[in-house]
Amino acid sequence: MQKDQLPTRRRMLLAGAAALGAAGAAGAAGALLAGGVGEAARTTADPVAGPQARQALKPSAFRLQPLTGYGPPRAAPRKLKVRKEPFVRISGHGRRMMLTFDDGPNPNYTPHILDTLAKYHVRAMFFVCGECVVENRELLARMADEGHVVGNHTWTHPLLTTLGRREIRSEMERTSDVIEDTYGERPQWFRAPYGAWNRAAFELGAQMGMEPMAWTVDTTDWTVPGTDTIVEQVVQGAAPGVVVLSHDAGGDRSQSVRAIREYLPYLLDSGYHLTVPPRRM
Repeated sequence: MQKDQLPTRRRMLLAGAAALGAAGAAGAAGALLAGGVGEAARTTADPVAGPQARQALKPSAFRLQPLTGYGPPRAAPRKLKVRKEPFVRISGHGRRMMLTFDDGPNPNYTPHILDTLAKYHVRAMFFVCGECVVENRELLARMADEGHVVGNHTWTHPLLTTLGRREIRSEMERTSDVIEDTYGERPQWFRAPYGAWNRAAFELGAQMGMEPMAWTVDTTDWTVPGTDTIVEQVVQGAAPGVVVLSHDAGGDRSQSVRAIREYLPYLLDSGYHLTVPPRRM
């Protein structure tokens, strides 16, 4: 598998800030010596799916604050088509699959899952709950640094079909806000807790610029069925386009941590390309 060295949006922000600082210094010196002004080179990156190499710098919320504080004004989310059903598969050619993890981040389990993904240079999706992000911002920053896609999974993980429209909006909007405040970008994907969708969730998600994502294969790790059962669910369900549901929080997820160490190398050896969706399906 070929490593993807493409930077994330956050790395681009960091690189841009460094380049602007260097350009400013060069311009000042040039004005004194020869009247020349330096111009910072800009780099662009195509945010397509693919494996991602580990970030050398250790993420910290402190380093992120100036970026979010001095960035451009928040743009309104792009209006999307209101869907009636969520995506359950990913598009593309070849033996492509996607791993997703819900309910985190959690300091007891999420770091181990991230370590395994980094070991095999694989990117995944993490659907996070806002109340967990508040206590574990450094883990969300690490997800972004290492090229994973962060999605919205509401603030408190409620059953949306029992809430009013205003409550649903609050659950979704607060989570998007804390994600943006942590690493500078609003999520583009949303997953309803328990897979319970309704019209309001689809409409509000579209208004906030998010596409709905469900899953194809449920590992049933939320029932704590045993590591072997989780591995078996993934292996038997593996197929092109499959989206796998697992959890990195919401209970004892030690079985999920052990399971990914077994099924991930198996999938790669079987010729599957573990990826994330493009910015827009």
